[in-house]
Amino acid sequence: MLLICLAVLGLTGSSLSAAIPPPDATGSRNKLLLVSFDGFRWDYDQDVDTPNLDKMAWDGVRAEYVTPPFLTITSPAHFTLLTGRYVENHGVIHNMWFNTSTQEKKQYYQTQFVDSYWDNGSLPIWITAQRQGLKAGSLHFPGTAATYRGETVGVSQVEPFLYDHSNETDWRLNIDKVIGEWFHQQDLDFVSLYFGEPDVIGHKFGPDSPERREMVQQVDRTVGYIRDKIQEHGLTDRLNIIITADHGMTTVLRGGTFEEITLSKIPGFSFKDVKFHLVDYGPAGMLLPKEGMLEKVYQALKGSHPHLHVYKKEEMPARLHYGNHPRLLPIILFADPGYVINGFFPVQFHKGEHGFDNQVMDMKPFFRVVGPDFKTNLVFRSFETVNVYPLMCHLLGINPEVNDGHLDNTKDMMVPNKKNKLNALSQVVVGLSAVTVFLALVFIMTTSYAGCKRNRVERSFNMEHAAGYIGEEKTDIKQSSF
Repeated sequence: MLLICLAVLGLTGSSLSAAIPPPDATGSRNKLLLVSFDGFRWDYDQDVDTPNLDKMAWDGVRAEYVTPPFLTITSPAHFTLLTGRYVENHGVIHNMWFNTSTQEKKQYYQTQFVDSYWDNGSLPIWITAQRQGLKAGSLHFPGTAATYRGETVGVSQVEPFLYDHSNETDWRLNIDKVIGEWFHQQDLDFVSLYFGEPDVIGHKFGPDSPERREMVQQVDRTVGYIRDKIQEHGLTDRLNIIITADHGMTTVLRGGTFEEITLSKIPGFSFKDVKFHLVDYGPAGMLLPKEGMLEKVYQALKGSHPHLHVYKKEEMPARLHYGNHPRLLPIILFADPGYVINGFFPVQFHKGEHGFDNQVMDMKPFFRVVGPDFKTNLVFRSFETVNVYPLMCHLLGINPEVNDGHLDNTKDMMVPNKKNKLNALSQVVVGLSAVTVFLALVFIMTTSYAGCKRNRVERSFNMEHAAGYIGEEKTDIKQSSF
């Protein structure tokens, strides 16, 4: 019966396919560039003239600010951008790799080459994109050097040891490589690009210094250069740009009435009770007490300084997502804004620092996007950086890995997608076709039923009429017999 209905409607075979628009198979997926300017605080453009960042905001979307994960330092926060996972879920818990048994510690640069530290169950977007047929690249981005489940990012460049992260000439050479070679010549679909400033300058001179303002102007010139190169290579209508950062920066408080935090000076605490420690690296630290000494160490430190927060890792505030991973040590410390944690004696002399609670406004980075898939001149609400990953997967048209973000938190910054419009039209056409088929089916069934009923009535009438005729004939015969 359904085939009869389809035949009536002329929707059998190729006719039915032609009535429903096919999915977007034109290969018109736009490319994506993710740029991170390390340590660029959300308000760094407010005390500096930044014409290129302003134009980008006018041409695209500017978020009020974004909230990074805790711990608010480089490697953990960047890996959250790449995976959409909180730090306790992706396991890159610090800038440093360490071994509690051997007491070995590797600084930031050396840690980049420890595959097992990065390849801990969460795949960065480069690998996911490549496994779904896209071509990806990364230049200087944290995590670039590592191998993930036997696979590396297809095209990459890792900065050399003791690299000068503030060299503007090198910045432009790197941009030429990414835009001119990787996107234009090699036709890559996704690239992550990292700049080490204004983080370095913010540490050295402080976030309120004239040196930091000068570096923000360098960042602004670089944003202009990126967009000029994109236009020069004819990519403006095919390339989306996300520019953000891993964290912000705040001024370190010293001298006068500010009592520094030095663990060795705290009554009742002794490093002799500690097997391994990770302190002297900003406002956060971790301790592994010796066997049987956990409670003693914890009680000695808890409440010992008005600006020091001490937690057993299972007691860490759930909102920080920094208490549920095997790599985290049993006791976690972090300080209030402006304070750093020293071990035996003060060894930290930065004027600016990060690593504080991610709800502190000075820890929040900036966020800008522009491109064919984004609205224009839109100031967007704040959101967590775990949501950048599902946004990127959506832009690239790939299925995301398990993550802690959601596209609902960023979808309103995007323009309606052509593919989505086609899908919506397809759904309408399918719906109308289904209704038409149903009505045709009902009509045919009703017509068939009426025809059958009429036939039965006619057959019944004919049979009765025939029976009557035979009866009359028999009567006549009988009558004639008498």
